[in-house]
Amino acid sequence: MGLIRINDVSVSFGGPPLLSGVSLQIEPGERIGLLGRNGSGKSTLLKLLDGRISPDAGGIVRHGDVRTAVLPQDIPQGPTGTVYDVVASGGREHAELLREYHELTFRIAGSGNSDLLGKLERVQHRIEVSGAWHYHQRVEKVIARTGLDENAEFRLLSAGSKRRVFLARALVSEPDLLLLDEPTNHLDIGTIVRLEDFLLRYEKTIMFVTHDRAFLQRLATRIVEIDRGRLVSFSCDYKTYLDRRQALLDAEEKQWHDFDRKLAKEEIWIRQGIKARRTRNEGRVRALLKMREERARRREQAGVARLAIQEAERSGRMVADAEAICFAWGDKSIVDGFSTTIIRGDKVGIIGPNGCGKTTLLKILLGELKPREGRLRLGTGIKVAYFDQLRAQLDENKTLRENVADGNDTVIMGGTSRHVVGYLQDFLFSPERIMAPVSSLSGGERNRLLLAKLFAVPSNVLVLDEPTNDLDAETLELLEERLLEYSGTILLVSHDREFLNNVVTSTVVFEGEGLLEEYVGGYDDWLKQRKTPAERSKSPASAERKQKRKKSPSEKRKLTFKEARELEGLPQVIEAMENEKTCLTATLNSPEFYAGHDMAKITAANDRLKVLEKGLDEAYDRWDELESLVVKLSALHGEGSGSTGL
Repeated sequence: MGLIRINDVSVSFGGPPLLSGVSLQIEPGERIGLLGRNGSGKSTLLKLLDGRISPDAGGIVRHGDVRTAVLPQDIPQGPTGTVYDVVASGGREHAELLREYHELTFRIAGSGNSDLLGKLERVQHRIEVSGAWHYHQRVEKVIARTGLDENAEFRLLSAGSKRRVFLARALVSEPDLLLLDEPTNHLDIGTIVRLEDFLLRYEKTIMFVTHDRAFLQRLATRIVEIDRGRLVSFSCDYKTYLDRRQALLDAEEKQWHDFDRKLAKEEIWIRQGIKARRTRNEGRVRALLKMREERARRREQAGVARLAIQEAERSGRMVADAEAICFAWGDKSIVDGFSTTIIRGDKVGIIGPNGCGKTTLLKILLGELKPREGRLRLGTGIKVAYFDQLRAQLDENKTLRENVADGNDTVIMGGTSRHVVGYLQDFLFSPERIMAPVSSLSGGERNRLLLAKLFAVPSNVLVLDEPTNDLDAETLELLEERLLEYSGTILLVSHDREFLNNVVTSTVVFEGEGLLEEYVGGYDDWLKQRKTPAERSKSPASAERKQKRKKSPSEKRKLTFKEARELEGLPQVIEAMENEKTCLTATLNSPEFYAGHDMAKITAANDRLKVLEKGLDEAYDRWDELESLVVKLSALHGEGSGSTGL
């Protein structure tokens, strides 16, 4: 018999029903991945199962005394006290006693105050009588398994550590059904993998909401999707679900097409008027009325975001060149002797534990932070668009429209003016929603808004710091496609392994103690290439990275006078050719130019355009070649320990 049975349940909050007459049975031992678009009702279903809300219609049947526990998507800011206090509060009947016991033992250990011993004995007696000792042992065991410090102050923890505390809080009650709402948010990849290992060994039932496709593929034994108010169940893993779901959508589209054709035919028949009345029959009329009602009730498939990235003119070939750079916050080494060259078009992933310095590395590579040692040189013509994981670029008090268009009616995309309402609709914001303040948005909506703001800025370097949080699968896949089409350079920090596999061409990994290593390919490629700690310590590269800073140049060649003059003049030459190309292209696109049918003139203009395009390519390549030569010569001479601005 199932743990919980949902029977014909409906839930609505004023608009179209989130859940419309749905039924579902949850069996013991299942690991159910709950999927659906942002706002489709996933969190609502979890609240129904946990008893936090009641359905508008239908019922929920629980088998016996089924216990549930939930890890919420947004961690409450209210809890105070130590990690132990917060975890122990998961069992309300024992929480206060154990909190008092833990506080007394901590104070006695720290001060040796014997006056507290009598109070401790009384608390111990009450714990023995209530049977709370067993619960205390369970709390300590769960804290140890989740790698937490029981004496740490909860309010001082990082977002990822707070999620682990609330996961421990949910586990300590030993629920029959564990409900997890975006459990991987704010966790680094190592912690996510350990969480997967833990949940694979967990013997009770799990239902989880996640945007992490690798997490889904590894854990889910069943997929339940919320689609336009319905629940659709697939007894398979995530990748098999994708194929089955597409087949269902294709069949539905064909069914609707046939239905619409038949309805149109019947509408023509009913409008034939007096001539057709002799042949009209009541049964056919009733059937038509029923078809009209069915068409009116139909809920179309959810819209798909239409993302477009506005690209600036391409940068120089070299975007950033770092040689043996070092950086530290106080005594903590963040980067120690890291070298890399980022070329135009590279898509570089950055991974590492929370707090290791990934965002710091981004700022160094962008020239916003100066390395303490080593040399950093930035290329020319760089235009950066930055996606901040804290979403600090969004003004909470301003509307969506004001954030994206600075109060204007239009945004410029690819040289064309677009109304801001239409532009934001491409990111699935309704016209009514566009005038709402940012403070009213969900996490997924904020991410979509920040992408809309980011992509409206002409760029040739995209810096994305955790862009995938709270995005649904369809938007994630579309974002991947646009990033793959992007001809500029990408620096990407992400904990989403599938996203990294699909987007990046190389991966920089924080290996610990300031050591960074760069690997070809994405996350899975890194797993195949990575070295063990023992291998890294024996690697010549480990010693070489320190020696690079001490090397003296053996040769002191400089640019020749001719090369230096050529490099200095190339930007003006390129600008002149670009201006001529722009004017010539406008002329060739004008209908008036072809009115006289002067074929010699038309042919000459097209030939000139080809010459300009070839000349521009050669000029850009020569510019890149001379810049690269400057970088190499500077490295040999040990010049330029600082960074240059954008």
